[in-house]
Amino acid sequence: MNKIFLIILFLVAFTTNVIGETFSSALLKVYNNNSELNSERQIIDVSKQNLKISQGSYLPSVTISSSKTQEETNKLTNQSGGNATINDIDPLTTSITISQSLIDFGRGAQLEKSKVEIDLAKAKLLKKEQDIIYKTAEAYLGLIFADEKLKISQENLELLNRQLETNKIRLERGQITLSDVSQSESSLAESQAKLIQAENELLISKLNYENVIGPIDDLNSLDEKSIPNYTLPDNLASALELSKENNPDLIIVKLEYEQSKKDKTIAKSELAPSADLSISRSYSKDLSTTYDEREQDSIKATISWKFYSGGKNIASLKKSESIETRNRLNLDSAVKQNQMNVLGAWSNFQTNISLLNSFKSQVKAAEIATEGIVAEYNSDSGRTNLEVIQSNSLLLNAKISLANSERNYILSQFNVLKSIGLLNGDYLKIR
Repeated sequence: MNKIFLIILFLVAFTTNVIGETFSSALLKVYNNNSELNSERQIIDVSKQNLKISQGSYLPSVTISSSKTQEETNKLTNQSGGNATINDIDPLTTSITISQSLIDFGRGAQLEKSKVEIDLAKAKLLKKEQDIIYKTAEAYLGLIFADEKLKISQENLELLNRQLETNKIRLERGQITLSDVSQSESSLAESQAKLIQAENELLISKLNYENVIGPIDDLNSLDEKSIPNYTLPDNLASALELSKENNPDLIIVKLEYEQSKKDKTIAKSELAPSADLSISRSYSKDLSTTYDEREQDSIKATISWKFYSGGKNIASLKKSESIETRNRLNLDSAVKQNQMNVLGAWSNFQTNISLLNSFKSQVKAAEIATEGIVAEYNSDSGRTNLEVIQSNSLLLNAKISLANSERNYILSQFNVLKSIGLLNGDYLKIR
């Protein structure tokens, strides 16, 4: 029974480990645990509380107060200089007051600003989501590419080792010269150096992966095919239209401009009058030497107008107007920059499609050429050792270029989604 339990536990742990390294699972891990994302989510909660604070300015306030005074008169004389009768009192007063603001020209703008603040916090969360998701894709694909480059370098090293052994045998038979063997040894040494470089790049990529996504034990569990084919716009025009509605960078600038307009309205309200109404009921006991108890109701209306406060109100209004102008200019600039970003991302995507097809053709051609040159060299058909080395080198570079191109092609798709504002948890269905 214990053995069965251990086997089941092992299978569950193994399955969990494999599943946990797919791209979707890596995204989910980052989406739920990334501290930067969680920090932005907290800002949304803060903004919601600020909205409640703004809504509170429309509601009445209720104040309950109570006070008790204890008196002790040490000496009391009358006009003639004689001692007067001392009657100390200990008054107790309790009151309840209800106050309501009737006129406040700034609270409406403050309420609207708080609503904009929530939308702004959500837009900043989307921006952070895009940055983190793209960074996750870079780390995931970067580790896959580094591992693939290492395997290509290892295969090339094994091939050159066999080639060197073959050339040594051919040297003993007098089929080639010592120079040919030296060329093979030099090529092998270069391959060993590239292998060391590939191992170092793999280590760096692994550290970056663990920093962005989390620990990983089995690099073979990473699967480039696990990356879904996300839907992209059909053409550049569609991409531009989508970006105008969804790009968080553009949305943030728009909302900041809206906030600055509300700030200007609030600043104007500081120059306007305000009105308040308060109703109170108080009860006093041991009020004075003449009266024992008193119960009193009162209503008070107050109108106030700060028409001058040392110039601060005017300066505040001018400041808010300048900020509004600056944010409007920022919006104009952001619209142009957004268009350039989409154009750049779309152009890069199209370029990577062409490059990927080109590198695939290059690898196929290099494999055929290398196979033919090696066969001709081994059959003494006129091919030189240098040609074999050059052919192997071209094939190695083509394979590495293809692996890098595959990585760049996938990243270019993510970059398009990012430029149009769809590289987020909802669109990618990270749940």
